[in-house]
Amino acid sequence: MLSKVVKRVAISIPVLIGVVLLIFIMLRVVPGDPVATMMGEHVNPAMIEKISAELGLDQPLYIQFFKYVGNALKGDFGTSYRLNRNVTQVILESFPHTVKLSVLAALVAWIIGLVAGIIAAIRQNRLLDRLFMGCSLVGVSMPVFMTALVLQYVFAFKLQWFPISGFDSWQAMILPAIALGWNSAGSIARMTRSNLVEILQNDYIRTARAKGLRENGVIVGHALKNAMLPVVTMMALQISSMLSGAVLTESVFGIPGIGRLSVNAIETRDMPLLQGTVIFTTIIIILGNLIADLLYNVLDPRIREGA
Repeated sequence: MLSKVVKRVAISIPVLIGVVLLIFIMLRVVPGDPVATMMGEHVNPAMIEKISAELGLDQPLYIQFFKYVGNALKGDFGTSYRLNRNVTQVILESFPHTVKLSVLAALVAWIIGLVAGIIAAIRQNRLLDRLFMGCSLVGVSMPVFMTALVLQYVFAFKLQWFPISGFDSWQAMILPAIALGWNSAGSIARMTRSNLVEILQNDYIRTARAKGLRENGVIVGHALKNAMLPVVTMMALQISSMLSGAVLTESVFGIPGIGRLSVNAIETRDMPLLQGTVIFTTIIIILGNLIADLLYNVLDPRIREGA
């Protein structure tokens, strides 16, 4: 297990370096001067040149890159141009809101997806099966921002059951969690149904039924345990993807998380803040994938034994 962790970490290092290099180059080749954007249109050119020198933006790109990487390895992602604060501190303040949103969305996705998938498999080709799979298809097909806008318009603006924005009460958390988790719920429901339907056709399931076991015992004790292996892996991977996919949800509902922080950084060309949020999110996704791989090794004995 330790060797697999070391191997996965070693593979992730070039990916992380590539992401850092890519985002660094992309932000420098975009037209426009970030200092001029920060200071305004009518600022003195001499002042722009002075501030650029203070920020090190007048140095060659390769020097700026190696300085940034050296500081990032120490946990220092620079100073935000717009906020004039340490980027690492700003990210750590916003990260709990994104984690809370992602955890709630994951719970919504897991509960709805698993229940709908199991019922659809048991009621295969019947009304509930078609209804749940139709709803899951809508969830998979509809973009997150569209789901968020529809929920906000219907339940917050028209019916006024929930706050239209914010994240400071349990009522305000419901719509963002559903909006972010709906897509994942559809994927989990479809995979749970397909795996469970396939497992229920195996010989050992017929043997269990022939022994007189109740249908509930057959499904829970035999079929569901084997059908859940790939589903659990997907569920673990979706947590990290939700952290990165919270950008649109946070923007629609005005949640002060990392996603909204990234959008604000893009609008103001705040390069240190945008670089920090992208790199931080990349690290979280890599850790999520690593946890998913380790979890699959724990759940599936065939992988542990090298079969």
